[in-house]
Amino acid sequence: MAERLTLRTGIGYDSHRFEPGGPLVLGGVEIASDVHLHGHSDGDAIAHAVTDAVLGAAALGDIGGMFPDNDPDNRGRDSIEMLILAVAAVERAGWRVGQLDVVVITETPKIAPHRQSMRERISAAVGCDARDVSIKGKTNEGMGFIGRGEGLACLATAMLYRA
Repeated sequence: MAERLTLRTGIGYDSHRFEPGGPLVLGGVEIASDVHLHGHSDGDAIAHAVTDAVLGAAALGDIGGMFPDNDPDNRGRDSIEMLILAVAAVERAGWRVGQLDVVVITETPKIAPHRQSMRERISAAVGCDARDVSIKGKTNEGMGFIGRGEGLACLATAMLYRA
């Protein structure tokens, strides 16, 4: 039998459309805005992508399996709370979050002014140092639903190590 890996990586993705009425929640941070992200929970696409990356790295499924959108308890739920619960399951399986890398693809809002607050909020939720969380903002150069300002998307990778 092969030796078990001591490091694992996972990939997460999420996208949401914008709807009228703010505030916008990204990475657990409220951003003053006249739009919010439509979703069954609070729509925090960064937290959702990170949750999927962490669960995927531990081979524990995905956010929809852990927090189904047909469960009324998840309506309007705080996505950082869901991330914390997912990380607890990952830790019970013998893994710890070592590093996260997140790309937010959006025309607006600009990510840079909120980056440090997001890094601190996400790192606290997953139990790693903020220096081990990277959050970058990219545009879609005016193309597609993102370029038209209809919504945004997030990609996340997570590196786990055996606890």
